[in-house]
Amino acid sequence: MSKKAILLILSMVLWATTLCASPLPEEQKAIASNGISRSIDNTAPGSVRGDVRQPPLQRRNPRYQVCKSDVLDLDFPFTPEFNQTVTVQPDGYITLRAVGDLHVEGQTVPELTQALRTAYGTTLHDPVITVALKDFDKPYFIASGQVAHPGKFDLRGDTTVTQGLAIAGGLTDTAKYSQVLLFRRVSSDWYEVRKINVKHLMQARDLNEDLHLQPDDLLFVPTSTVGKIKRFTPSYGMGVYYNPYR
Repeated sequence: MSKKAILLILSMVLWATTLCASPLPEEQKAIASNGISRSIDNTAPGSVRGDVRQPPLQRRNPRYQVCKSDVLDLDFPFTPEFNQTVTVQPDGYITLRAVGDLHVEGQTVPELTQALRTAYGTTLHDPVITVALKDFDKPYFIASGQVAHPGKFDLRGDTTVTQGLAIAGGLTDTAKYSQVLLFRRVSSDWYEVRKINVKHLMQARDLNEDLHLQPDDLLFVPTSTVGKIKRFTPSYGMGVYYNPYR
């Protein structure tokens, strides 16, 4: 086969490939008429899209994270001389035998276990360590505003909004029953805000819509009509609800 023939065949192959890869005019018209967009939205949770800030999504079934003043039992089954009980200091560190200080605040128990194995890896060969929470921050909710006994209460078992208000002594005569606010943390920087019509719940005697409280929830009962409340609010703006009389 001559060189000219080979070049002609290659040119035809390249032309056919380009034709197949390009959309036909009819296809282009269909895409335009249907408004199909192939752009990818790379806006990550917690970032800014236009003028609206989106809070990050809350993790499903989150693990407990170590907090200040937590007491931890560290058990070394094969080297019991390293067994110890430590308390998380106000700066988030613990002091370990033969290792020194280690920052642990905000870690889950599995993460802390791995961090301890890494820390003791220079002293022990392939250390086996078991971490147990001996004393930790108990689940709680806060009731504020027009309740008889505002404050922080232990959250024991399933507790609904109306039950939580009853635990706080019930609502006062000046309370706005129809606009009780529930603030629920969705991240370290954001709270989700829900407006609950407790008056409707009680009049209808249908408590199926009575939300169950979660740890760290805040109930705020206002004295007058609350205006427009954003669905999400940053945590730095929560002071007014924790201390409504300021």
